[in-house]
Amino acid sequence: MTQLKIAIAGASGRMGHMLIEAVQKAPDARLAGALDREGAPALGSDAAAFTGQPAGVAITAELASGLAGADVLIDFTRPEGTLAHLAYCAEHGVKMVIGTTGFDEAGKAAIAAAAQKTAIVFAPNMSVGVNVTLKLLEFAAKQFDLGYDIEIIEAHHRHKVDAPSGTALKMGEVIADALGRDLKECGVFAREGVTGPRDPSSIGFATVRGGDIIGDHTVMFATEGERIEISHKSSSRQHYANGSLRAARFLADKKTGLYDMYDVLGLNG
Repeated sequence: MTQLKIAIAGASGRMGHMLIEAVQKAPDARLAGALDREGAPALGSDAAAFTGQPAGVAITAELASGLAGADVLIDFTRPEGTLAHLAYCAEHGVKMVIGTTGFDEAGKAAIAAAAQKTAIVFAPNMSVGVNVTLKLLEFAAKQFDLGYDIEIIEAHHRHKVDAPSGTALKMGEVIADALGRDLKECGVFAREGVTGPRDPSSIGFATVRGGDIIGDHTVMFATEGERIEISHKSSSRQHYANGSLRAARFLADKKTGLYDMYDVLGLNG
């Protein structure tokens, strides 16, 4: 069996550990590289040592050595780190699975440009369950297009640095597109003081940060006499890792192009 050679960015972090475990357990994949930021305490150590089964792959901050044997880099780090990895991968033909959130428009444009040189799956959430939920929201929005107020509530751990979450924003985009709206124009991201009556065309967002919440998302469609809620709640990061491996496998026969999890799961159309 030909194994997919996978490198992990942010290898000493919580998500990095989950991804390394998933790769180690997959019979069709092997860990080929492990990256972390300059100065990280784990540099030089075996990337899989925490599992009790070393992989013989040292964590490094050097892109050339960390990606030398990799087919695909899975990256769930920060925008600035991902963009640095992106430039190298585009020049050296390393494919990417990008789960990092918080990119500005320039960052998204850089990803699109890099996809002309290598194949990339870019999605705010790699969970199969979340992406099926997005499809459900697209259907629901078309049914609740008149007379329903739409609110998106998300909760994450205290360490998350961007808000609303990339998943919450994607939910808003999916709903807005289904309704023929532009989220940049109808999204309401803060309410304070006397805000006046609710604009019926708006899509509201509420953010919670605290403790070790991995990720909860609820979309509420509320009208007179009833309320419909569609939720996805995460109790483990395992499903993000499993979805990322599925995305990496999807890229195996791709040379270039920008894809998302709808492409990976066959949910387009």
